[in-house]
Amino acid sequence: MSSLSRVVRIPVTVAAFAMIKSSSSSRARRPDLKSAIASLLLIATIQAGCATATGPGRAAQKAAPVDTLEARRAQAREFLGLGRAAIGQGDMATATMQLREALRLQPELVEARESLGLALYNMGDLDGAIEELRALLHQKGDAVQARLTLAAALIARQDWSSARAELEEVLRQQPELAQAYYSLGLARYALGDLNGAIEAYRQLLARRPDLPDARYNLALALKLAHRDAEATPEFLAAARLGHAAAQYFLGAAYAVGIGVDRDLALAIMWWSRAADQGIYQAQLSLGELRQTALGRSTRGSAERSAVEQAFRDYRARLWDEFPELARNGDDDTVGAALLRQSRVREAVPVLIREASSLSEPAQGLLEVLYYHGVQGRLLAHDGRILDYFQTAAQEGRPRARIALARFYAAGLGVPKDTARAISLLRATPHEDAQRLLQELSAATEAAPAPARP
Repeated sequence: MSSLSRVVRIPVTVAAFAMIKSSSSSRARRPDLKSAIASLLLIATIQAGCATATGPGRAAQKAAPVDTLEARRAQAREFLGLGRAAIGQGDMATATMQLREALRLQPELVEARESLGLALYNMGDLDGAIEELRALLHQKGDAVQARLTLAAALIARQDWSSARAELEEVLRQQPELAQAYYSLGLARYALGDLNGAIEAYRQLLARRPDLPDARYNLALALKLAHRDAEATPEFLAAARLGHAAAQYFLGAAYAVGIGVDRDLALAIMWWSRAADQGIYQAQLSLGELRQTALGRSTRGSAERSAVEQAFRDYRARLWDEFPELARNGDDDTVGAALLRQSRVREAVPVLIREASSLSEPAQGLLEVLYYHGVQGRLLAHDGRILDYFQTAAQEGRPRARIALARFYAAGLGVPKDTARAISLLRATPHEDAQRLLQELSAATEAAPAPARP
């Protein structure tokens, strides 16, 4: 584990969650923003973790009596090194003891007070960190890293106005400090300054265009400011960088034609990618489209035909993601082509995406893989495949309900539950379901009664 991941423990801010809440259904799982302000302390953390010192794991020491000012300063530097090393090891309690000893020996040692503020912040002692850092800045107003740490502590305490003031001062002193723009965007948003937040994120992305979280936050701020034509390209940029929540919002834009031409196949593509990353709202949106395609919604026949065609178009576009594969007939699937090349690890998630897009051949292959697996490559009764069949059965898809009934009847990867299998089949108006139901019912009636003790 790197010193960065051990040291920086920055909580998700209220601002970040508010941005999502205001743009998402209350039923949806909020996208993961655990890294919302982690960049704020990047330089300070690296400095702390990489500082040259001895014995990072040593306990706090008591300074031996010294008689000269130069000797006291030398010993203070030794404790500073030990404290920084302890921060690098993630041992904040030891770090604070070492750094306090350094400050006892040399109260004006700026680096020790700065590191102490960082250690206290990472321990969750926000008041202590703020007190130390403000004392330092009173002594040395151009300590930019200390001011960044102070801003992070103020954000964690939701003191947005004070945090904004500190961050604006940081940028006055160092206008090119990219990580400060990110947190300034959060602070301004929390204060209701959408235009200010948008400007901060644009400044950041001018310096670091490869940050998906910043792209996403900019897109949300633009959306909330009713600037959809500007928001959609930012959602697209973040989605291409793999940002799950951005993929969901981009799918929504394509579904209704906000900032882009309406394209249901592209909506399905982006929602599928978001759903693969666990975005519940994307899963719901895809489920609603499947209900429409299966004729189980109140939408008209024209809309049903459009959705069916969109699923077919999406499945066809999946081949573009694997240009090296040869298609074997119209009913071939990308997952089947991957299996023919023994690329089982890639094949399973692709088959799930195809089956979730109403491909019966893909669903049939998943059923075979669930029963038998692939020797040395895939165990039978794979949990991902089971999850697919459970979801599809809940949506009322007949073949999925029949397959799931067989799993329960035989206890394949699930506890054997004949009653549940019968219940699934009774609610499935399909001749294969009724045939299997008769077989299970007959077997149940023929089974001997349990012996009495």
